[in-house]
Formats: sequence, structure tokens, C-alpha cells
Amino acid sequence: MRRIKRLFAALAAMLIATAVNAAPTMMSPEWAKGMCEAWNADSTLTTKLAESGWIKNDKGRGYKVMQIYRADCPGSPRVELKVVSKEGKVLCTYGGKAESKLDGSADYLMWAQTEYWTEMGKGAYGPMRAMMFGRLRFDGPYGEAMSNMGPFESFLLLVGKVPGDTSSCPAK
Repeated sequence: MRRIKRLFAALAAMLIATAVNAAPTMMSPEWAKGMCEAWNADSTLTTKLAESGWIKNDKGRGYKVMQIYRADCPGSPRVELKVVSKEGKVLCTYGGKAESKLDGSADYLMWAQTEYWTEMGKGAYGPMRAMMFGRLRFDGPYGEAMSNMGPFESFLLLVGKVPGDTSSCPAK
């Protein structure tokens, strides 16, 4: 009997540890927070977007927004990253539930099926191919995006760097 109790205790401890260490659902607010942290650790995003002047197209608000979601998760809320120019770099100051009203001439809305987000995150193909074949859709300043393909690709690779569970959709 004592052995069975110890076995159940060990099993319960493993389940709790697994739940505590589980990756957040991909494109959930918690996952977006990890994307924000990953953005700030990526030198291409923090420096190249500052050098190219991309961040200056903020419509005088002092920030740009990128909202993203999984197209095969109908009704799931969008998440967003809010970025600012600070000390000569482009830094993410917020990653979480979408809260901003987008300005299509400065901000971005991107969506794709989960499998395509996963493929782009692994570097299977870049943003140009993804858009050309309709795997990645977006609204926003198209010319601006095209002139920043290197950083755009780095952004898509972040999806693969930030652990995210794809077995379910983000909660509403």
C-alpha cells in the first residue's frame, strides 16, 4: 500500500511539473510576452529596423504595432507587439492581448494557418515565398515591409524560437 501511495505521489508530482513547464499556447497573450522578449534579444530587429528608418513611420504616436493570429483558430483573440524607438534601437515594450486600434499605413496585421506559422518559424521559407503562395497574409504598409525583408524574416523566425503549444487554439 505504501508503495502505491509513493507511486501516485510521484505521478502527481510529474504531472504538476509538466503543467508548470508547459509552453503557453501559440499566439496567446502569455506567448506574445515571450515574443516581445525574443524581439529585444534579436539584433536584426533591434538595430536594422532603426537603421532603415522603419520605426519612424509611427504616425506621430511614438510606436508601431504588429497584431498576429492563427487563421485556423476562428474567434481566438489577436495578440500584438508594440515597438518603440529607444536609445537608437527598436524595442518591444508590450507583448500581449491586442489592445490597439491599427493604422493600416503604419501598423501590421498578419495571419496564417498554424502549420505555416510553424514552417516559417523553422525557416522552411521566408516572408516573400510565404506571401507569394498565400501562406502568410498581411495588411499594412506593403512597400515598407518589402524594403525590410531581412528584419521581416527575423520576425517570422521568432515564432520558432518562442516555445508555443499548437495542440489547441488560444482561449477567447
